[in-house]
Amino acid sequence: FFRTSESEEEEEEEWEPKSKIARRPHLPKKTEAKAKKAAAPRSAVARKMVKKVAIKEEMDVSLPIAPVEDNKMKLLKPKEENEDTKPKSLNRMPEVPKKMEINSFQGQNQNSLVSHEKPSTSVPVVKQEKCEEEFAFDEPPSKKIKLNACPEGKPVKNLGGNKIKEEFEMNWDIVQALSEITNVEPWVCANLLRLFQEENTIPFIARYRKELINNLEADALREVQHTLEELRTVARKTHTMIQKLKKEGKLSSSLLKELLNCRTLEELDHVSAPYKTGSKGTKAQRAKQLGLEPAALSLLQNPVELNLFSYIRPNTKGLANIQEVEAGVQHILADIFAKDKDTLDFIRKLCQQRYISIQSTLAKVSSKNGNEKDIDKFQLYHEFSCNIKNIQHHQILAINRGENLKILTVKVNIPDGVKNEFCWWCVNERWKPKQFLKPDFMRLFRSSVEDAYKRLIYPLLCREFRSKLTSDAEKESVMMFGRNLRQLLLTSPVRGRALMGVDPGYKHGCKLAIISPTSQILHTDVVYLHSGQGFREAEKIKRLLLQYNCSTVVIGNGTACRETEAYFADLIMKKYFAPLDVVYCIANEAGASIYSVSPEASKEMPDLDPNLRSAVSIARRVQDPLAELVKIEPKHLGVGMYQHDVSQTLLKATLDSVVEECVSFVGVDINICSEILLRHIAGLNTNRAKNIIEWREKNGPFINREQLKEVKGLGPKTFQQCAGFIRFNQEYIKTFCSNKKNELGSRALLTKAGTLSKKKSKLTSCASQQPNPLDQTCIHPESYNIAMRFLSLIGGNANDIGKSDMQQKVNVVIQKEGLEGTAKRLNTTVHTLQLIIDGLTQPEGYDIRTDFDKPDFKRSIVCFEDLSAGAVLTGKVENATPFGVFVDIGVGKAGLIPVRSITEAKLSKVKKRRSLGLGPGERVEVKVLNVDIPRLRITLDLIRVL
Repeated sequence: FFRTSESEEEEEEEWEPKSKIARRPHLPKKTEAKAKKAAAPRSAVARKMVKKVAIKEEMDVSLPIAPVEDNKMKLLKPKEENEDTKPKSLNRMPEVPKKMEINSFQGQNQNSLVSHEKPSTSVPVVKQEKCEEEFAFDEPPSKKIKLNACPEGKPVKNLGGNKIKEEFEMNWDIVQALSEITNVEPWVCANLLRLFQEENTIPFIARYRKELINNLEADALREVQHTLEELRTVARKTHTMIQKLKKEGKLSSSLLKELLNCRTLEELDHVSAPYKTGSKGTKAQRAKQLGLEPAALSLLQNPVELNLFSYIRPNTKGLANIQEVEAGVQHILADIFAKDKDTLDFIRKLCQQRYISIQSTLAKVSSKNGNEKDIDKFQLYHEFSCNIKNIQHHQILAINRGENLKILTVKVNIPDGVKNEFCWWCVNERWKPKQFLKPDFMRLFRSSVEDAYKRLIYPLLCREFRSKLTSDAEKESVMMFGRNLRQLLLTSPVRGRALMGVDPGYKHGCKLAIISPTSQILHTDVVYLHSGQGFREAEKIKRLLLQYNCSTVVIGNGTACRETEAYFADLIMKKYFAPLDVVYCIANEAGASIYSVSPEASKEMPDLDPNLRSAVSIARRVQDPLAELVKIEPKHLGVGMYQHDVSQTLLKATLDSVVEECVSFVGVDINICSEILLRHIAGLNTNRAKNIIEWREKNGPFINREQLKEVKGLGPKTFQQCAGFIRFNQEYIKTFCSNKKNELGSRALLTKAGTLSKKKSKLTSCASQQPNPLDQTCIHPESYNIAMRFLSLIGGNANDIGKSDMQQKVNVVIQKEGLEGTAKRLNTTVHTLQLIIDGLTQPEGYDIRTDFDKPDFKRSIVCFEDLSAGAVLTGKVENATPFGVFVDIGVGKAGLIPVRSITEAKLSKVKKRRSLGLGPGERVEVKVLNVDIPRLRITLDLIRVL
């Protein structure tokens, strides 16, 4: 904690060096970089938040590398954990925070995302560094091998001297504050703080460090990360303000204490507002400049000796008469009351017990000269009032938008009872004068309390309430967008069939693109279906479908979608495409046109017209949604709510993090994936992905995960973060290696005969590199040692991964000894073992997306006018919001299932869910409750989830 001291010189020594100490270890960075490539991977959010770790602890080269199972890690654990798990030899230098490796742990239900892939606990051999005194600042560090000293999977409750020091210390503990705001246990928050500080990414923590985070899911990790960032921002801004005030000579010990107590930016603004330069100063400051402060303090402390008439100066503005003097004293007293922590705590507590409402009314100005269409949009909020405890997030965002457009006037309504009780408490308890007050002074005292409430405290409370409601609503909106995006990205791919993508249009025709089962473009064309040439064009479409044996049509949901759908549905009903059994589906084309003119699309399809590129994109979205949708900026995908009204930084950080999570959990095949997909893997970025592709083009395919270390910019930390999410197709590698051996054999003969130069005869790394069957699984390289010991325990072979007899062998051992017994025998944790079992038993080419929903293929169509109340239909969820779920039922307009109709009983029992909400892509059976044709609104009731 920050210790406040009386003299400013002491304060200077107290906290200034702290920020310097935190930065000092960065000095040797340049020289160190030359010695070893230590890439520092981070997720988009972590990049901003995570401070570079201070000091690394390195050990002598002469030491042997410890076996993986002995690489251990210290971490916090709840108090119930066994005390005897503490290692005998704790770290030798407790005063310096060390970079530590952390075990992992399996979560309750990581939804289908991680439901089959549980994390590994063993710890990799990762860099640690020397204590500060031993650091050689002027010479590059010699390469050394790192070890950890802590029993694996046996968490240490007490971290001793390794408590993380924040760059800016405050009067509150960051772990405690984080725990209170996010409702996450303090030990988990402390572990997360360290994990983020060590630049671990969210996908890596969520899968391979579960034990440290008590099964938290990626969404919860992101929330902790955002909150941590906010708290650090408050601390940073507070210290900037302290520096500024110290320079100006305005910093008193009491002000320093007030500033260091601030937990939010609102509190900081309130405390520092009077001292900001550039303003004329507050009324209280002007009164103090006139010398009225002693009078104000005397009124509270020693009113008997106070004579206000002695302060009158007829020629001075503000002191000309007794009324002006009283007003000045009143302003100073009001300022003292409004800045007092106890007073503010009392009024906040009082407000929590009372009915505080937020009201919105139609603004007088807008009703005269506003756009009627815009005004009608906010019809619900023309006369709206709601308790701030019960108001919904979407209502707050709607009110804010209306207020910004000057259509609505918004105010927070605090009842008079709060004011009366507060004033009574101030006069009779908190600020009760030390001596009896004359009636005149009593009147002045009471009016000062009322002035403090009306002029300073009430506006502060209103700002606090609005700010809290808006920030909560924004966070919920962003989280909802993240959940929808995840569901969209994890839509099950439609593999093994050729697809025809159709980008509908009227005047410029419908753009067609046929793609092969491997996403290659086979043919592109334009047909004019809606200009009287429909029948003639039908021949062309039939010829193309037969030529490429394509029986699946994907129609974009933009302009002319309904007419194009009706056209295909009509031909399918007439069996026009026989012998092909053609089906079609509607795909969301949000962002396709933006992508088609992007530099990425030009690079990928240089010879194609941008209009035709969008048809290719629409087809690929169904064939492999994840690979295609990562090319488009997430906010253009249209699955959010009020996305333009929320903090764009928070939105971008969250969505990028969700994309990283999805791509990482699905995994990518390093030898065939695109650069765009690769840069979204945990720990990688644009440059690293580019370097991997360049290495692949220069040296041929990667044979195993270890080879990644040869890529420029992939240091131990990057390797640790990304290795578990990168896959290797074993069949492809075996074929490549056998071909390479033959080629190398013939090349060696030629070299002996002297026909090849020495340079060309250098053998490539393939000769020494061997494929590792574990590289096709979700098992992290840090756990390979345990995986091999487990295989020998069950009598299995690494080449049988994913085969049925492997499952049988695993079952025999687990039924006999149980998971816990086997884990103990292997000296690891249950969660690492579970992840290893999953990795060994999942079939080859296993994809977590198979548990998610496929597109809804159809052969016929329904019109909006055909709908009637009571009709039962099936549809696909298009977007989810806090007030309900929009479902595409195939009539051109999505229907809304209000949130009250979505109950637990109606949701599928088979599917593991993160929450009660439905997400994009899920198929549902619904009943039509109401059709409002003039407003084009359909209200639905959920029958069940299919």
